[in-house]
Order: sequence, then C-alpha cells, then structure tokens
Amino acid sequence: MKIIYHLGLHCTDDDKLVACLRRNAATLSREGIEAPDPDRYRALLRETMNGARGQGVSHDTQERLLDAVMEADTAERLVFSNQNFLCRRQRVLGEGVLYPMAEKKARWMVGLFPDHHVEFHLAIRNPATFLPALFEQEKDLSYDQFIDGITPHKLRWSEMIARIRRALPKVPLTVWCDEDTPLIWPDVLRAVAGHMPETMLDGTLDILSPIMSKEGMTRLTDYLHSHAPQTSSQQRRVVAAFLDKYALDDQIEVELDLPGWDEEYTETLTQIYDHDVVRIAEMKGVTFLTP
Repeated sequence: MKIIYHLGLHCTDDDKLVACLRRNAATLSREGIEAPDPDRYRALLRETMNGARGQGVSHDTQERLLDAVMEADTAERLVFSNQNFLCRRQRVLGEGVLYPMAEKKARWMVGLFPDHHVEFHLAIRNPATFLPALFEQEKDLSYDQFIDGITPHKLRWSEMIARIRRALPKVPLTVWCDEDTPLIWPDVLRAVAGHMPETMLDGTLDILSPIMSKEGMTRLTDYLHSHAPQTSSQQRRVVAAFLDKYALDDQIEVELDLPGWDEEYTETLTQIYDHDVVRIAEMKGVTFLTP
C-alpha cells in the first residue's frame, strides 16, 4: 500500500485538500484510494509516532493502525493530511530555520509504516506573507517573542526540504507554491490522491470562491460546463483569465504590518523566495508542481 502524508504546511491549506477528497470518497474508493476522516487518525498517529520515536513498529501494530483508521477493508493508497505532522504551529520557527524538527518527525512518520511505500506532499509559501500569517495566529506573543532572534531573509524552504531528503533519500516528495494553488488545484489533488487523469472530482472550483466574485464564479462555472478543458494546462489558462478579471483584490492582497517591514524588505524576501523555488524544483527526488 502507498501511504501518502500531506504535511500542509501551516497557513497554506486549512484542511481544504482533505475536505475535497472526503467529498469525493465514493469516487476515489472505486480506484482503491481512501482519505480517512481526520478524526480517525490524527490523534492516533501522533500518539503512536511519539511512542515509537522513529524506532519503527511491528507488523501487528501497523495492521492495528490500519484497521483503526481505514473505513474500507482494503485500499491501494491511503491519504493522511495534517498541518501539524512536522510540529505544532508554535514550533515552526526555531534554531534559525523553518521547521527545525522536520527531518526527525519525517523519519518518525515513515517508521509508522515500514512495510509500506511512503510519500510526502507539501505546499510552501513566500516568507513575506507566511510569517505575517503565522504571527497573526499568535495572539499572546509580541513580534519580538514570535520572531525570537530569527532572521527572516535567511530562511530557506530549500534548507528544510534538503534536511528531509538527506534523512529519507528514498522517500518521494512533491512540492508546490501556495501562491499557485488556485491555478493548479486539480493537479495538486491528483498528485496527492493519485486518481486517474480522466476522473473528475466534485468541488474542485470551491477553492476559488473566497478570492473570486460571485459573478466571476458563476461565469467561470458556466464557461467550463460549455467549454470543457481537454487538458490541465487549458483549465489553468481559463482559471487565470477569470481570476484576472474577477479576483477580489482585498482577499488576495495580504496586509503586512510587522515592525521593520517595509515594501523594500518584503520585495527582498520575495526575490529570495523566487530563487529558492528554482533551487527546490531542481532537487533530486522532488516533484515540483507548477502552473
């Protein structure tokens, strides 16, 4: 069986992916794909993982885990999703890097199912918007407490991913930019779920609702029904055209109000991120999804 871990990351998904896969459970089940209810596995996997601490588990323990989390008797592909797999939100920053426990937790996750093929999938986000979004959720911390000596322009997603790759060189890793998600959402769902290209999932346009006007959503839905795209690239071009005309600017633009952060600084962070994305896309063992 293939065990697919969707790692989030924080401030990129908010359970949209697992919600869409759950909505299409019957369709995916016909292809041997299951995305269990997160309530069935999040606490259980965490407790088992913390207990094993990377030492691996027995075959019997693996079977008990699968019996507890699966709704079907059998499956060829099992999808788990949790933005806290690598750490809780409060521990994303530390030791001068992003997700300092990433490689350790990744090893522990693989150790839960040593008899099965494991893959990791995750979205990254421009630190110029990722850090403000993360800080916004820290209601009880000052900015200095939140940043805790971290130098934002030294943070690199490629460094975090390289640590995971060194720890687990045989585990495939799929990455995409959160900023691209509205354009490549069907590709993201297919990469994670592994369903057939011709399989149509319900609700794949829902991710656009928060960032597109109601008129735009109606027109886009009508257009796609009457002009069904033949390829993913065709759909991306259509979605991009409608977003260009009907996007809600106030939902797309991120309010940046952090001490010492001006337009020049955020532009510098964005340029660093753009170069980092190129570096990640060239990494061995990494599949990078792009528009």
